[in-house]
Amino acid sequence: MGRNGRTMGVEEEFLLVDPVTRRTSPHAAAVLARAAKASLPEVAFQAELVATQVEAATGVCDDLETLRRQLGAARTCLSSAARAEGVRLVSTGNPVLPGRAAPFMPGAHYARIADILAGTVVGHEACGCHVHVGVPDRELAVGVLNHLRPWLPTLVALSVNSPFDHGRDSGYGSWRIQVLARFPGGGVPPRFASAAAYDEFLDRMVELGVLADRATTFWLARPSPRLPTIEVRASDAAATVDEAVLQAALVRALVVTALGELAGGREAPPVGEQLCTAALWSAARYGLTGQGIHPIEERRTTARDLLEELLRRIRPALEETGDLRAVRALIRKIGYGGTGAARQRIAAVHGLRSVVDMLVQQTGRP
Repeated sequence: MGRNGRTMGVEEEFLLVDPVTRRTSPHAAAVLARAAKASLPEVAFQAELVATQVEAATGVCDDLETLRRQLGAARTCLSSAARAEGVRLVSTGNPVLPGRAAPFMPGAHYARIADILAGTVVGHEACGCHVHVGVPDRELAVGVLNHLRPWLPTLVALSVNSPFDHGRDSGYGSWRIQVLARFPGGGVPPRFASAAAYDEFLDRMVELGVLADRATTFWLARPSPRLPTIEVRASDAAATVDEAVLQAALVRALVVTALGELAGGREAPPVGEQLCTAALWSAARYGLTGQGIHPIEERRTTARDLLEELLRRIRPALEETGDLRAVRALIRKIGYGGTGAARQRIAAVHGLRSVVDMLVQQTGRP
């Protein structure tokens, strides 16, 4: 991925739903095969763990407009492929309506994951929006990871888009975060002293039989196991292209800020794992509308105050990348219309099928 902290890409996970029942539908193989025939050389389509999920990955982008164009093209292509196969594409962090447990996709890798995680992965259909930012040096990547840890809950609060869990209102903005908490290697990652310490920890987890391999962690941020990037997986599946672009801009600015801190010899503050866990729980529970926990200062605050502090912290980076105006506009838009979770609850006044219909419309809008 090119220059440190400047290049970025996004992977978006989606669910496929039946247009009549609005329940998830296992048509991933057919939809992906049809999408692969489209002429989109910059975008890659791929399978996920279960047959009700598909993923689109952009190419390497230098600016938000290029990223926005690729995200929109990918959604349009997948939406068309889904309709051609008799299903619909939705971007939400968790299924709205109940249904049968989705079958796993074929392959030894997925079989190994299912064997280890057993009942905790049955019916798992959680979807996220993953942002990659280029950091080609792994030692730097682990240093950046340490700086990102306190701000991952705030990224979650801004992105909550999974209030429903198979037919019930969970009471959370992001039920997806609670789903991921079931798995080993989930939540905010630990602090690591070096890349060697990070690799040694993963090797030990694999050796102990907890992880299928070094690539199968569920942490909300990590050095990518296959690309020279930091991969941030805090966000629920983004309801709209705009919200995916916002996550990418914020993550890139956080990485640029962290690289500047490291270049100046400033290590990340020592934030306790339990405080990070508490802050993450609060972000998933309340989104932007309630309390938050400041994991560095160890005090109660509001989610919106944490967002304002995050924006002050990364403002120089946003100015450097030219993204400040766009980020302000996108955050104002969420302020007017609410988070994805808030919009789902408004639609739910007319029933949960109406929620799915709204998600289909949002998802297919480039």
